[in-house]
Amino acid sequence: MDAPTLAVWKFASCDGCQLTLLDCEDELLALAGRVRIAHFREATSDSLPGPYDVSLVEGSVTTAEDARRIQHVRRVSKVLVTIGACATAGGVQALRNFADVDEFRSVVYARPDFIDTLATSTPIAAHVPVDVELRGCPIDRRQLLEVITALLAGRRPNVPTHSVCFECKQRGNVCVVVAHGTPCLGPVTQAGCGALCPSHDRGCYGCFGPMETPNGPAQAGLLNATGMNGDDIGRAYRTFNAGAPAFIALSSVTVGPPPGAGPADVAVPR
Repeated sequence: MDAPTLAVWKFASCDGCQLTLLDCEDELLALAGRVRIAHFREATSDSLPGPYDVSLVEGSVTTAEDARRIQHVRRVSKVLVTIGACATAGGVQALRNFADVDEFRSVVYARPDFIDTLATSTPIAAHVPVDVELRGCPIDRRQLLEVITALLAGRRPNVPTHSVCFECKQRGNVCVVVAHGTPCLGPVTQAGCGALCPSHDRGCYGCFGPMETPNGPAQAGLLNATGMNGDDIGRAYRTFNAGAPAFIALSSVTVGPPPGAGPADVAVPR
């Protein structure tokens, strides 16, 4: 029986999540013995035609060409896995969703008429059905290997949806908010990083996006207690996962909603 085929695709992104796969080193060698890497431009110029058993997609949709290309990727992929904050929530580039892109173009580029881009940066799931999402900026190598091995074994991947606080407890970390008054998004951020920043006495920056059921009002009170005002809190949510619906809602309460947002877009999740 032929080995399953794996394809890796890039959209608007920095390539960091693809590099996470390459950084798996020994595990990648073992993986290469189980699957046929059919398309992965970061690693090789060779490309085999689809269909592909599993496609990993990094990056957000920011151009009309992106929107067309992701439809093709979906058609040739049996299982589509989005990897990283750009693919799952629009990434840092989703900050354009809250501003005037034409104004940005006129300031940044000498010939803005040469730039063909959309007014928004959107996650892959806004355009095609997605089978599995892997959060993070970048993704965690352990979670990536878990998803790939689970798909090869025909089982459901074990990707947690609880908060970073759970990981802090597992590691025996002292709470940086309680002990030091450090602002931290851990209570509303999905686990996956192993509580990396709190383990070094830094507050969580929300790299893995919103947890399954974030308590917005409670988190706002916690951040207020550390000295953050409303604008500070809003900006804290508009970083790596600026386009995540839950973070949009949480930031809109203090900073204001994105252009064209309706009531459903700014409801505070509890």
